[in-house]
Amino acid sequence: MISFSQWGNELYSGKRSYNIVGRGKRYLMVGLSLMVISIILLAARGLNPSIEFSGGSQFIVTGAPGASQKVAYDTLAAEGLKENIRVSSLGTDSIRIQTQSLDTAQTKTLRADLADAYGVAPDDVQTNSVGATWSQDVTKKAIQSIVIFVLLVAVILTIYFRSWTMSVAALVALAHDLVITIGFFALVQVEVSPATVIGFLTILGYSLYDTVVVFDKVRELTANFQEQRRYTYGQLVNLAVNQTLVRSVNTSVVALLPVGSILFIGSLLLGAGTLTDISLALFVGIVVGTFSSIFIAAPVLSMLQGKREKTRAIDTAITEARSKTVEDGSKHQDEAVVVGTRNLTPGRHLGQSAQPKRKRKGK
Repeated sequence: MISFSQWGNELYSGKRSYNIVGRGKRYLMVGLSLMVISIILLAARGLNPSIEFSGGSQFIVTGAPGASQKVAYDTLAAEGLKENIRVSSLGTDSIRIQTQSLDTAQTKTLRADLADAYGVAPDDVQTNSVGATWSQDVTKKAIQSIVIFVLLVAVILTIYFRSWTMSVAALVALAHDLVITIGFFALVQVEVSPATVIGFLTILGYSLYDTVVVFDKVRELTANFQEQRRYTYGQLVNLAVNQTLVRSVNTSVVALLPVGSILFIGSLLLGAGTLTDISLALFVGIVVGTFSSIFIAAPVLSMLQGKREKTRAIDTAITEARSKTVEDGSKHQDEAVVVGTRNLTPGRHLGQSAQPKRKRKGK
């Protein structure tokens, strides 16, 4: 069985290759389908906004080991509060209760009832209220932060790569990551808080970083693209993806380990509800971002660049030269063309016989 390091070396050298760009339309259809499903989920179910976005009153009961959520629901029902109620566990001895906006008298009464129900002092029940105006401002700022981030990314990428095709391909990958991650939150109905927005911005940064690494390799391999007649642009992009594939996998695994620990150990086993929003956003975003940088950004770049006149002309010339070589079956073709043609088959390796032969010096 091949080792991981050997697999990586073979990908980088070209001995092993996956035709990712060649099958790019399939991956783009998968990504587009997931985006459409996410949009449908968002429209049908909507998000589950936290109190910072929706407004209302919040009570946090601390110092109640083994606190049951049912006690909170029963207490609220006794006060006639049955709609827009959210109860969640914070660790092992705290409960968070969110309700509709209450006036001062209602807040004081409910605070005392919760203290009695859980057997704690009134000072152990913290209260705060978020008005509708403040929550609208938070929502507006959250949307603005994402929009500003995307606009800055578009400008910086265009300046950095000096190529609008790379900038557009990276933005398509970012849109893919953001829509699918939001759609997943609409599916599972996990609370969306300001921390979740921070998680969204973080995963966009992670996805962008991963895409930039791939595009840097593309730029390196295509630096003399117009002067060569061996590889089409799409094949060079595919080589760049294969050469950075191991790095993308390693980076994602390393990033997922701590995030997964927070999500599954902290949130599920210990009931640390305050960590679920940001950790889930990071976990889903890293997985989706890794997929997009490899299977979405690279194929989109190849398609956009392939429609440009100069690139299309070179690709056509290379394709015609290969077709002529195959039809003629001649063994006297230029060696660079023959080697370039054979070396482009994914998964094949030419071996030592294809390497240039060194002439022996006379004795």
